[in-house]
Amino acid sequence: MVGIISYGAYIPRYRIKVEEIARVWGANGTEISRGLGVYEKALPDMDEDTITISVEAARAAMARRKVDPVEIGAVYVGSESHPYAVKPTAVTVGEAIGATPVMTAADYEFACKAGTAAIQTSMGLVKSGMVTYSVAIGADVAQGEPGDALEYTAAAGGAAMIIGNKDPIAEINHTCSFTTDTPDFWRRENKPYPRHGGRFTGEPAYFKHVVGASKLMLEKMGTKPSDYTYAVFHQPNGKFPVQAASMLGFSMDQIKPGLAVTYLGNTYSGASMVGLSAVLDNAKPGDRIFMTSYGSGSGSDSFDITVTDVINSDLFNRDAAPTVSALLADKKLVDYAVYAKHKGKVVMME
Repeated sequence: MVGIISYGAYIPRYRIKVEEIARVWGANGTEISRGLGVYEKALPDMDEDTITISVEAARAAMARRKVDPVEIGAVYVGSESHPYAVKPTAVTVGEAIGATPVMTAADYEFACKAGTAAIQTSMGLVKSGMVTYSVAIGADVAQGEPGDALEYTAAAGGAAMIIGNKDPIAEINHTCSFTTDTPDFWRRENKPYPRHGGRFTGEPAYFKHVVGASKLMLEKMGTKPSDYTYAVFHQPNGKFPVQAASMLGFSMDQIKPGLAVTYLGNTYSGASMVGLSAVLDNAKPGDRIFMTSYGSGSGSDSFDITVTDVINSDLFNRDAAPTVSALLADKKLVDYAVYAKHKGKVVMME
């Protein structure tokens, strides 16, 4: 059975409050925070990008489990903010974790579900026997134009999953996808910031695909929401995943442990995978996890996962890397000026 061998997350320590962003643009920060269900978001340090976030997350996964880098046959990085238009992020990550030169590597793009698409590809390679381990990463330094609604939530962070079939800490029982051409969010070549379809972002974009993929999974597995201990849905804000869970019949108790967005923001490709990492930080053997990602354009990947006894065995050391809650707690608040500098919204003239 293919599953998660180990996992790791990384969240930069710099944060800005939604109210601070709203103050600059003359908006009601309290009202915006409550409306979005997001109170602050993570931003990168001056020398952090998708590559460094991916490396930190992958190293955290490898710290928790003794995996010989030579046995990592594939590295895939899903992101909307790869540093290079032409030069793969995944190769640099593979080199940094010691997986090169005998590996396949590629960068994935499918808006916010590129990381879960990487998990699906990794599952296929492992199940076919082509590789022993594959590293699937979802990470972003998300973009939001100054003054745009996206600026309140677009954040930095990511997570890495090592996929294999040798004593997984969590078996992936099944995965399925639901995809249509619904362009609610896009960024053209050479444009620094994405555009979005406003009122179309919720329906028919997010909810049609998240609910569609989730219902398909429940049907294929013959399960119901109450059969799961936890549920994780893509987190563009704190409102949408709660609403999607309610529409499907999942409770707040099931989704709250993985709802990191409130004090993290939307990490785009990393969002659902950071949520899954938060759940795995507390999961016990026998727990069943339901996860559905979402990527604009549009599509959702759904997963049925069962935690195994290995998570509490000597093969795995959960304490060897920071939990999502610990990463969220380690923070330094900045004002809008520092945030703008870190995000490259203002640059020094030579």
